[in-house]
Amino acid sequence: MPKIILTGDRPTGRLHLGHFVGSLRRRVELQNKLEFDEIFIMIADAQALTDNFDNPEKVRNNVFEVALDYLACGIDPKKSTIFIQSAVEELTELTFYYMNLVTLSRLERNPTVKQEIKLRGFEKSIPVGFLNYPISQAADITAFNATCVPVGEDQLPMIEQTREIVHSFNNIYGETLVMPEAVVSQNEKETRLPGTDGKKKMSKSLGNCIYLSDDSETVKKKVMSMYTDPDHIKIEDKGKVEGNVVFTYLDVFANENSFQKYLPEYQNLDELKAHYERGGLGDVTIKKFLYSIIEEMLEPIRQKREVLSKNPEYIYQILEEGTKKAQKEARATLNKVKRAMKINYFENKDFLQEMIDKYN
Repeated sequence: MPKIILTGDRPTGRLHLGHFVGSLRRRVELQNKLEFDEIFIMIADAQALTDNFDNPEKVRNNVFEVALDYLACGIDPKKSTIFIQSAVEELTELTFYYMNLVTLSRLERNPTVKQEIKLRGFEKSIPVGFLNYPISQAADITAFNATCVPVGEDQLPMIEQTREIVHSFNNIYGETLVMPEAVVSQNEKETRLPGTDGKKKMSKSLGNCIYLSDDSETVKKKVMSMYTDPDHIKIEDKGKVEGNVVFTYLDVFANENSFQKYLPEYQNLDELKAHYERGGLGDVTIKKFLYSIIEEMLEPIRQKREVLSKNPEYIYQILEEGTKKAQKEARATLNKVKRAMKINYFENKDFLQEMIDKYN
């Protein structure tokens, strides 16, 4: 069986360091290892509209932004297929058929859905499209026969629901859909990067992000204003590392080479943490260190993004070609599904022959 990946992002804004750590960096690694037969990367505009239905321009304007971020980070259109979700109409039809396999109470019990509903303050006024997201995601995954879906741990309930739908469909209609597996990063530090303000989640809506496209000065301002230890007022004060966002970021991004380049008086992060905890190390020092590391990482991404942004025709072509390929793959799956459900009335003459046999 071919090894196929399906992954993607909602185009509600430019991508940030949280996306880079949580998924983008891993996608580029998987792409370049050449261990997978196909990699489909979806710009999930239809899903983004479920809670931005009154602001379609926001979604439309960010499709190009997300594509630029993908390419600037190293996604290669020759190795990965980038496509726009809403342009693959087959996904909507698959969603409609899968809806019969899931109960309302099951959707409402989904932990990820419950969390997102609370986050957006929907309470009892939940758009059906938003509540329907796990079914839509199942359509996205199965349409491309994905065997692997890279996700964070918070998304595991969504993949489990997809697996339930696949199991139900195959049980009723015969082996038709491919059963996907979730691929979770083994590095716990990389599963979720907190916001610069200390909030648990880096979020566009909360304004606590460092975007991949931020210029150098903006990155510096955001890093220098990061949440640290509120009780570490004077340099000589003992500081706490736990819950200190700067050290959380250093856990993810700092390595021995970083210390050799930017902070040679320390050999590693353990030494830096120990000094901070016993006192005598200021927040400015660790923030400048983090800024140097992040800036070194973002500068090539920023430069590549700037070059790509000057050639929108190229980006458009990538999206168009990728979407056409996605349409072809999804159409093949939809045909297979309709055949299994026996609603392929005009695919051949079988339906006509059945009527002839019945009434003659």
